[in-house]
Amino acid sequence: MDARAQPQRPSPRIRALGEPGDLGWVVMAHGELYAREHGWNGELETLTCEIAGGYARRGDRAREAAWIADLDGVRVGCVFCVADPGEADVALLRILLVAPDARRLGLGGALIDRAIEFARGAGYARMRLWTNHPLEAAARLYRARGFALVASEPHASFGVELVGQTYELAL
Repeated sequence: MDARAQPQRPSPRIRALGEPGDLGWVVMAHGELYAREHGWNGELETLTCEIAGGYARRGDRAREAAWIADLDGVRVGCVFCVADPGEADVALLRILLVAPDARRLGLGGALIDRAIEFARGAGYARMRLWTNHPLEAAARLYRARGFALVASEPHASFGVELVGQTYELAL
């Protein structure tokens, strides 16, 4: 065996959300990760549950989709593309997450790209997302894909003081 052989890296994959446990993992991962990394409380888990549950209840797969990123079968990321209930031509990019051990593998950008591609194919004119100021790595990914910051507002949520940021992308 060659002593210089490198260990094989895990193989990243993005698949449609829909396997048993996917929705529960999305909610759990958001709650645990944001509590650990940012000190956020259970309000975020509640919001994530509402978004994921609404997606599952509506079942409109022509206009809405969600994806799971995995490494060798282990869930490590997600993103949702859902319809804006107030504007028929706007898709919402929601609950993007990449676990710390899967960062820097390109999964965050790949998940966003998958959602943008879906939104274009579904006929949306724009995509919008809402995030918060401590999530700068995600904001860099959004800006790199052409999203522009269109609104910013301080608020108290998830047990902390934050600055909410709204980004939009013309499709």
